[in-house]
Amino acid sequence: MPFDLAARLTERRAASLYRQRPLLESPQGPLVRVDGRELLAFCSNDYLGLANHPQVIEAWRAGAVCWGVGGGASHLVIGHSTPHHELEEALAEFTGRPRALLFSTGYMANLGAVTALLEQGDTVLEDRLNHASLLDAGLLSGARFSRYLHNDAASLSTRLDKATGNTLVVSDGVFSMDGDLADLPALCAAAKTKGAWVMVDDAHGFGPLGATGGGIVEHFGLGQDDVQVLVGTLGKAFGTAGAFVAGSEELIETLVQFARPYIYTTSQPPALACATLKSLELLRSEHWRREHLNALIKRFREGARAMGLELMDSATPIQPILIGDSARAMRLSQLLRERGLLVTAIRPPTVPAGSARLRVTLSAAHSSAQLELLLEALAECWTLLEHGDA
Repeated sequence: MPFDLAARLTERRAASLYRQRPLLESPQGPLVRVDGRELLAFCSNDYLGLANHPQVIEAWRAGAVCWGVGGGASHLVIGHSTPHHELEEALAEFTGRPRALLFSTGYMANLGAVTALLEQGDTVLEDRLNHASLLDAGLLSGARFSRYLHNDAASLSTRLDKATGNTLVVSDGVFSMDGDLADLPALCAAAKTKGAWVMVDDAHGFGPLGATGGGIVEHFGLGQDDVQVLVGTLGKAFGTAGAFVAGSEELIETLVQFARPYIYTTSQPPALACATLKSLELLRSEHWRREHLNALIKRFREGARAMGLELMDSATPIQPILIGDSARAMRLSQLLRERGLLVTAIRPPTVPAGSARLRVTLSAAHSSAQLELLLEALAECWTLLEHGDA
């Protein structure tokens, strides 16, 4: 029977779930050019405004002059350059762990860590709202796979009682579509009573959270004894690309030996590592970025609540406005775009059915005046949508 791809696409369009790629024609920043139009964007994960920072750009340029533009081969062949090594050492020091290991993407880091640590007979327990890469990793590991209720330590404990073999508890640090924090102290305590390890993907926590930007583990004052496997991505608050896993000497050596996405992938360009070293320096030294970002978050939540918008429980740069219906979420996004603002509508299957939303993301690069423009536009567009004038 032939594949009926046209029918699948038609069905997705009819359900207001069809996705299209906006064409970015400018660097990342609050003001962007998308599909030929200048827009004020509130949908990037560039939380600290480093993706187009002059010093980061210059570090990349200088790295390319010195090291060329390609990794050449996998890390285990001839692709592990001095900048890669220096970045791994800097990330290990930043996270307070003996070692860190670079991966080309966050998806690969999660896939590599989970599948290298688990096998048939083991158990992997994951939060129901984990990122797709974590869920895929758990399913592909061959271990017994189960999901506990979102952020529910009691639900986790029930599943831990039934676990067999080596057991890995896996959670996002900041949940990317809701913006809420994992209750790590409770989850780690539950895991510790059963001798399970904890793995946290803190893709959205590094940079915004913690006194020095060290993410959710620093935020809660936890350590390696609590979270044995710590994952971070570099394409969000760091402003560059790639990912890393930080942990013990034995953990990192195990990944080097057994993590297939690491072993069989060409390394990142060394110049990218040079750029990330500079962005890490800025992340750690320019505390005003976190302070300004937190002020924007506070003001946005005050303004959105005042106009009756339904926000989710988030103190992070991810500020979803819950709409429910996918078509209404798309319409609100379109109304904002007509007024020069870019805010993405997130729909199933990325989020559960009936929970479509506008995912507002804030950046330290946004000015207070730009945030006020967003709030004014939201008030106008929400009124139109609610009164049926849209």
